[in-house]
Amino acid sequence: MSNGFSNDNTIVSTDVREPDAHGQAAMLMVESLIHCLIEKRVISVADAVEIVDTAREVKIATGPELGDSAAALQKSLWLLEAVSASLGRDLSKK
Repeated sequence: MSNGFSNDNTIVSTDVREPDAHGQAAMLMVESLIHCLIEKRVISVADAVEIVDTAREVKIATGPELGDSAAALQKSLWLLEAVSASLGRDLSKK
């Protein structure tokens, strides 16, 4: 049984995968952009919710054919649903 280290104590591999840094940064930038566009009244909150919901629909339609595993697809959908829910709360305040 391997503990993840070679005999010279360097890490050989790890079973724990960290979230994708590029994906996290991209998601943060897009969500920030959406909030900025709302704040500047370029788009409405309803428009923003529609944008995120459309992205979710596209992900559902294209994820499997692009080779996304069921787990990766579900994580993507959870993220999009969280953004949509956050924006939806803003929509209900107005």
